[in-house]
Amino acid sequence: MTTLLDSTLEVRCVQYRREFHLPASIDPTSRHILLEIGSRYGAVTMPADLGERVRQRLTQADLAGPVVHHPRARRWTFITGPARPDTLSTAVTAALFRLYATVACPGAQVVLPSADDERTGYRTWIQSPETTDTVPPLDSVLDALLGN
Repeated sequence: MTTLLDSTLEVRCVQYRREFHLPASIDPTSRHILLEIGSRYGAVTMPADLGERVRQRLTQADLAGPVVHHPRARRWTFITGPARPDTLSTAVTAALFRLYATVACPGAQVVLPSADDERTGYRTWIQSPETTDTVPPLDSVLDALLGN
């Protein structure tokens, strides 16, 4: 039997796929909507205060894209284009570590906000997706983060 929660979760997942062209899926165990990181998408997570500065820089460069807010953890996740093998040098990795920022590795999954997440304030959009064309390149997010 399908519950209202299941229906709402499914509706939101279908919306991500149809309207925003994100290949979202539902994890049956956790009941989360997931976006797999890999050949099409990347993600960078950072403290919210730093995320606000990064978002401002990306907006000024006309590169703003989807950003998920995790209010309890006070962290933002930027959905980006995929990582290239040469993206994360030792110096970049060290700088990210010092800033408490992480780049999701291929095969990782980002949890996208469900209607229930948004109702409870557990996970929300700072900037919701528009289309797959609106994700900024990972390098641009890292440049904005590192002040390049």
